[in-house]
Amino acid sequence: MEGSVDGLQAQVSAARRNVFLLSAVQALLGSAPPLTFALGGLATYQMLGDDKSLATAPLTGFNIGVALGAVGVAIASRYLGRQAGFMLGALMGATGAAVAAVALFRADFWLFATGLMLIGVSGGFTQKIRFAAADVSPSFYKPRAISWILAAGIVSAILGPQLAIFAKDLLFPVTFAGAFVALIPLSLIAIAILSALKLPETGVRAAGDLPARPLKEIVLTQRFMTGMVCGIGTYALMTFMMTGAPLAMVIGCGFSTDLATLGIQWHVLAMFAPSFFTGMLITRFGTEKVVAAGLVILMACAVVAHAGIELWNFWGALVLLGIGWNFGFIGSTAIVASSYRPHEADKVQGFHDIILFGTVALSSFSSGKVFTAWGWEAMNLVIWPVTILCLVLILLLMRKRPEKQP
Repeated sequence: MEGSVDGLQAQVSAARRNVFLLSAVQALLGSAPPLTFALGGLATYQMLGDDKSLATAPLTGFNIGVALGAVGVAIASRYLGRQAGFMLGALMGATGAAVAAVALFRADFWLFATGLMLIGVSGGFTQKIRFAAADVSPSFYKPRAISWILAAGIVSAILGPQLAIFAKDLLFPVTFAGAFVALIPLSLIAIAILSALKLPETGVRAAGDLPARPLKEIVLTQRFMTGMVCGIGTYALMTFMMTGAPLAMVIGCGFSTDLATLGIQWHVLAMFAPSFFTGMLITRFGTEKVVAAGLVILMACAVVAHAGIELWNFWGALVLLGIGWNFGFIGSTAIVASSYRPHEADKVQGFHDIILFGTVALSSFSSGKVFTAWGWEAMNLVIWPVTILCLVLILLLMRKRPEKQP
């Protein structure tokens, strides 16, 4: 008995060390998305002529890059190993930031979209970190490991927007270029941390494990489908609203760029700050109830956004959007992670993230189109059908008799 306890403690200690280092990498590389979303649409808006409907197109390029990165990280992990794969992703982030800065100097719309797509590819690699943390942890520690990885986003929530504010005029008179240049050293530091990290590989079937199931069999289970749909719904809504909010604040309502950027900072803080206790809430109340709470909070976001166009409406809605995403996405990720066996991880995670970030890319593209055509009010209406559908699926899963986890 004593030996088993010591062995369990050793597993938890090793998991905590890995999660700590992965959290540091997540904090550095995770600074790129809030900076990109705070400035990307505004930077594009000033490049365009009379037709501003493509203002969020480079941000769509970012999300397409995330989807491509979800595929790329699986391939890189298979042939290079997960450590080298994450290092490659960080290097692509530095390259994309440099390309975006050059594009701003040249006022080149398509080159800027390419730079943001490369940053997005790096983001796709970074998204795998949450699964890596779960994979190196004992089963009972997985939700907490995922939540701690996402808690590192608190650093990102502060660092990314503050870089946007203080470095956007660093290379004056080219606005925003300095902020993208500032991302380069963060990626290089992340590479240095990754070089000291050793991660166990996935996809290896241990002695005594059941044979890997076909992908189709896994993804058609109610548990996986519910987790994936709720994850997609919460993430797509978050991206849709976050992408359009700076345009609505600056272009639609005349607020300053700094106020819009601070709104994104509060939003990203709200996305990740609850992660310190989300894992504990999942352990106490169950994954499904936490996801349901997140969906209700997203509905509250729509109510606050509908209430007016004052600064508090925007910031309040963005904060609720972040909290709702945190509960909904962490819970959904935990549901997905509990639907497959360790040696089935790569193919299931790859399929999940391709669908997830492909949908997120569409949501960011449609954000600019909807805002240009119908305005901020119409954007808020989109929240209702998506959250209601996801809530119904979660309630159906909660009513089902608990199944034995693989």
